Amino acid sequence: MPDSPEQTAALDAFVRREIGPFDGALQLRRVEGGQSNPTFLVDAGAHRLVLRRKPAGTLLPSAHAVEREYRVLRALEGSAVPVPRARVLCEDPAVIGSSFYLMDFAEGRILTDQTLPGMAPAQRRAHYAEMARVMAALHGLDWRARGLEGFGREGGYIARQLERWTRQYRASETRRIDAMERLIDWLPAHVPPQEGTALVHGDFRLDNLVFHPSEPRIVAVLDWELATLGDALVDFAYHCLSWRLQLGTHRTLAGLDPLPEGIPTEAEHVTDYGRARGGERHDIPHWSYHMAFNMFRLAAIQQGVARRALDGNAANSRAAQVATRVEATAQAGWQAAEQAGAEVSR
Repeated sequence: MPDSPEQTAALDAFVRREIGPFDGALQLRRVEGGQSNPTFLVDAGAHRLVLRRKPAGTLLPSAHAVEREYRVLRALEGSAVPVPRARVLCEDPAVIGSSFYLMDFAEGRILTDQTLPGMAPAQRRAHYAEMARVMAALHGLDWRARGLEGFGREGGYIARQLERWTRQYRASETRRIDAMERLIDWLPAHVPPQEGTALVHGDFRLDNLVFHPSEPRIVAVLDWELATLGDALVDFAYHCLSWRLQLGTHRTLAGLDPLPEGIPTEAEHVTDYGRARGGERHDIPHWSYHMAFNMFRLAAIQQGVARRALDGNAANSRAAQVATRVEATAQAGWQAAEQAGAEVSR
């Protein structure tokens, strides 16, 4: 929330100036769930908006880039990738104390349980096929034509990401985790070749999607903080972590045997994605490496959330619980790395 009545008044005036006049007082409500950038529902008369801001306090370098979120939302407006309409970016800390942007509220369903309880098998299958379709649309997007030249560097994505997340992990480290140390040594020495450059989301998962109120159709992809130019297959592998990891606050598919009827296996989801990209690919080269890398990256992100919980500026009241998951994620990552090594040696 704004930190003072003066900031609340400044935000009210900002919305009236940038969005349009409205009757009554501005109403704000914190949206629980975002681990990184605090998110608020803003009611301004007939205008229903969402505000995303940087958290208060000392922040890690390059983290919480609401400016990048805003840029990519504007670039994707009207594309095959559905996003909320981005309204305005404010980089003046005098308004509410940090940079923020406003976007339209997307009406629909945000699902958090990946088993999709209460749905018929055909509905479950359709929802998962839709996720594969939208990811394929994202990775097939002509990002240059969308004005995203310079949004990231071409090539060398994994190497740069390893450097970034190792640095972020070191900046937020609270204790030694042996599996993370092994991944930090092993991953840079075994980087596979990159197959082209695509716009990647960085956190494409079920609860970052808004589905139509009654149809298995995505109407908005949310939370673009980690978006950049990168490796599409790495981005898709992160999306598939649900089949591999139990994430605590969200119901995943890990350990379910059999899967609920209608939900595809990991291999079937990979095939759906490949077909949506225009091919018949049934596997992805270096899949175990991509999984190990993504588990390392996720553990580094979780460690950052844990650190912010200790420092008192986490965006989610459950953030302290994330600290207990860092080691489990890192251990799963090292198991995937060992599998990748075994695959190479065959």
